[in-house]
This record gives sequence, structure tokens and C-alpha cells, in this order.
Amino acid sequence: MTEEQEAEPEEQADDVAEDVDEDAEAEAEGLQEGDFVEIEYTAYTVEGDQLVDTTDPDVAEEEGVDDQGQEFKPRTIVLGEGHIFEGVEEAIIGSEAGDEGSVTIPAEDAFGEYDPDNVETVSAEKIDEDDRYPGANVQVDGRQGYISTIIGGRARVDFNHPLAGEDVEYEYEVLDVVDDREQQAAGLFEMMLGMEPELWIETDEVEEEVPVEPDEDEDEDDEPAEPEFETEVVEKETLYLEATPQMTMNQQWMMGKQQIGQQIIDQIGVDRVIVQEVIDGMGMGMGGMMGGMGGMGGGDIEDALEDADVDADEIVEELEGAEE
Repeated sequence: MTEEQEAEPEEQADDVAEDVDEDAEAEAEGLQEGDFVEIEYTAYTVEGDQLVDTTDPDVAEEEGVDDQGQEFKPRTIVLGEGHIFEGVEEAIIGSEAGDEGSVTIPAEDAFGEYDPDNVETVSAEKIDEDDRYPGANVQVDGRQGYISTIIGGRARVDFNHPLAGEDVEYEYEVLDVVDDREQQAAGLFEMMLGMEPELWIETDEVEEEVPVEPDEDEDEDDEPAEPEFETEVVEKETLYLEATPQMTMNQQWMMGKQQIGQQIIDQIGVDRVIVQEVIDGMGMGMGGMMGGMGGMGGGDIEDALEDADVDADEIVEELEGAEE
């Protein structure tokens, strides 16, 4: 076999590898899992034509759901994180900003198939008196359902999702790719909490205790020494979050702030999240300040007024003018 003949298989292998790389690059074009995108969508059940969800305020007004305290506007999601039905994600992956489309989610992948066994008869005593009527949403033994019928002391409760058995059609438009990390974080908080808090990202210098490397010359037969630490100044990228009263009382935040914070760290790529609570005061007028000085001597009052940057002579002149 000649050298040229030996080289041919290697060249062919290189050509195949190049083709594979080109195919992989072509497949990776467009939006991919992990990308942040801003989207608009409206979803209806296929047969019942019942509104499932929308970001369009006009649709919400038309369907009479615009008074439920929810803000209807484009949403920021992360592809591949289950923020929307998988079928919609799959339709968006590979597309680009400006693309739009429609996809039907079968019932089994939407809210599940309807299961007659999930309709049970329970004692009406398990249901609050105010909720003992057909159509009421109730919770029985830790399960959420709604009353289909109620007769005497017995109620038929349907524990299926209200949209179980319904195929859902999504119409969507990819508005933009979200690259700004503060906007990404704001979008995640709005999706998880239903509100968009004040936030910003800064790089801070932080003192941190780090272990000291052991001495390499130490005899292996010696007992291991206690670990030693030293203080180093390191840079940490921090997402600061202003905890307003609205956020502090948010049920999702109260129940899962640790998990939400960790998700923000993982998906935004910051080192930590710091939540700052802001308490706004009404300020202290002169009456309150003077009242608090009742036990002071004359010199103490003058010193206090000087510390507060108040001119005592001007106060006396104003009081004298008021008496005249």
C-alpha cells in the first residue's frame, strides 16, 4: 500500500468529522435551551374555545378576566426550564426573534386526561358552609377540586383539573432575545411571584475566610494539623433586591425564598442575592425634637440644635414674631 493510499482513509475521516461539525452547527442555529426570550401568547381550548392563558390585555378585557389583579403583558421565560408547556418550547427552539406560530398541546401533555375515578362523594361536613354549592372550588383532605353536585349531607367533588381532557392551542410570537441580566432576573421574579421588584447587579469586594494550603515539607508521619484559614478579599457579583411590603407579604416568596434565590443564582450567574428591606420614616418635626429634649439643660439644647444644623437664634426670632 502506498503512502497516498494510507493517507486517503485519514482524509476521509477528517471530511466526515467536518461534515458532522457543520451539521451540529446548523442544528444549533436559532434559539436554544437556556436562552431567555420575551414572548406573547394566547391559548384557548380547542373544542370548548375557553381562554386558558394570555399576555394580551385586549384579549383579557374581551374575556372579562382583566379585573383579577393580574398584569397582562409580554413575559420573559427560559427555554428548557418548563416555564411554558414543553410543546410550545419545542416549537420556539430553533426559531428567531420575530417568529410566530401556533401549536396544539394534546390533553395528556396539557392538564391531563379526564379520569372519572377522580370524582368522589364526600361528607358535606368536610366543606366550609360558605362553599357548599355547585361549582365552588374546595380543598378536601389536602386535594383541590370543585363541587359538581351537593345533596343533603353529601357532595360530589371533581378532583380533576377543570381543563382536564382538553386539547389546548397556543398562538405565540417571539418578541426578542433577552440578554440583559437585570432584565432576565426581573422577568424570572415576575413569572414566579407575579410582580417585578426593584433590583440591580453590582460587583462587591468581600472578605472571605479561605483554607491555607498545608506545608508540602510536612512529614507524612506527623499527625494532620488543624486546618488553618486566612482572610482574603474576593470579588462577588451580587444581585440586590429591594424587599417592598408587597413582596414581603407575597405568599410564594414567604414559602420559597431560598429556592427562588438559588434559581436566580443558577440561571443569572451571580454569586449571591442580597435582599434589602427599606423602611421609610415620616421624618421628625421640631415638636418631636424639642419634646425629646425636655430633660436637657440649656447648654445641651444648644449643642443638640447645633448638631441638628438648626439656628437657635432664628427659632427665637420666629417665635417672638409670632407673639407680636
